[in-house]
Amino acid sequence: MAKDTEERIYKEHMYEEGIHASRVQAKIGTVIHPRSVKGNFRTFKSAVMFLAYATFFILPWVRWERPIGSQQAVHFDLIGKKFYIFDLVVHAQDIFWLAALLFLAAVLLFFATALVGRVFCGFFCFQTLWTDAFRSIEKWIQGDRVQRIRLDKQEWNSEKIRKKGLTHFLWLAMAFWTGLSFSMYWTDAPTLFVDFFTGNANPAAYATTFILMFTTYLAAGWIKEYVCMHICPYARFQSVMYDRDTLATAYDYKRGESSCGRAKPIKELKNIEVRHEKGHGDCVDCGMCVQVCPTGIDIRDGAQLSCINCGLCIDACNSIMDKYGWARGLIRFASENELEGGKTRFFKLRTYGYGVAMIASIAFLLWSISGNELVDASSYQIRSPLYVILSDGRIQNSYELKINNKSLQPAEFKVSVTGMNNLELSTGKIDKLKVAADNSMKFLIKLRHQQLPTDKKKTSINFVIEPVSGEFRDKIIVPSQFIMP
Repeated sequence: MAKDTEERIYKEHMYEEGIHASRVQAKIGTVIHPRSVKGNFRTFKSAVMFLAYATFFILPWVRWERPIGSQQAVHFDLIGKKFYIFDLVVHAQDIFWLAALLFLAAVLLFFATALVGRVFCGFFCFQTLWTDAFRSIEKWIQGDRVQRIRLDKQEWNSEKIRKKGLTHFLWLAMAFWTGLSFSMYWTDAPTLFVDFFTGNANPAAYATTFILMFTTYLAAGWIKEYVCMHICPYARFQSVMYDRDTLATAYDYKRGESSCGRAKPIKELKNIEVRHEKGHGDCVDCGMCVQVCPTGIDIRDGAQLSCINCGLCIDACNSIMDKYGWARGLIRFASENELEGGKTRFFKLRTYGYGVAMIASIAFLLWSISGNELVDASSYQIRSPLYVILSDGRIQNSYELKINNKSLQPAEFKVSVTGMNNLELSTGKIDKLKVAADNSMKFLIKLRHQQLPTDKKKTSINFVIEPVSGEFRDKIIVPSQFIMP
């Protein structure tokens, strides 16, 4: 009894420090062949994978009608310094949107981890999604777990060469299409597709495609679960974000082990009441939870760093419980407090803080995007020279006026000046300031004034830029100054 108490205290201490001892069955270099399983979590993982692939691979080919013509729906134009996302155009000066989006993603990740552990790793991480796809190809060519293990152990022959060769060929094909699809987001997809295979694409497109092809093939085909276990930084620090109320994939030790531990479901122990009378738990020690685990751990050993909370062991255990007509939930998403008979508290100061931060960042993004001005302007006073004295005695100041037209329609503007009487404004031979759609233009503006004894050396003025065409109507006020000798 004293030993059990000592062990429990030690485990609690390790948990509070965020150190989860990982008793991983597979050693470095050992290939893990997870067994296929059916269930709610497997179905959800497959649905997420299908949606992710459909979005990633199809989106570059989707066209979008804009006033400037038909374009790619999602296009990251580095040369033009613009990101097109359907009807939203993100310019270089909108870079703070990216900062807000990254902050939102980080807070959302922390919030999800505090509540339900590493569900991002188990269902939404790119490494998990692509490894799942590569393993599906492997299963399709080589068979399920037993067949793959047998194939690995057999001598090299025509069957092994054919199956292994075809598997790696399809892996490389999928890795290549992944790299090429990524490159398509940065240029016109149909044009790049033709240019790529005719040798006319930009060298950057070839470099990007083949680098991503190699890294995808390496990470999803060879390294696989070791990325989650030893490389991913999130796996290293997520443990300190757990507490006793965090939901995670957990084995109900009290129900599964009881006083006499696990027992195979031999004839006299198939009845749940008889098992309990003899002191045996509900775990039949079938090993299914280990066989389906993509990282090769035994969830019955407790919370472990390598567990990605994918829930496949839950599906496997539930299928065994259903087979014998016993209650589900021997392995389930549960908190440490729940496993010890207490209640799980979801709403605490930490979760409230994450929630407020998420709402604030979402509100800021929506406010900023919805209030984004379609046109803005700035002026720069030419200081070489600062002013010119004309032959008739008038003082001339020159300005460079820049107008940014962020809309997708061409626009015209007229400019006037306020703040100083008797100012003569000249735009040269330009009557109206025309700016093309989604473009910017610079115009030379000259102001002339007859100097009077009462004139100050520096007077504040305002350029008033008034749209005369386009999809905006508000005037733009640009402050500046007029300099006298």
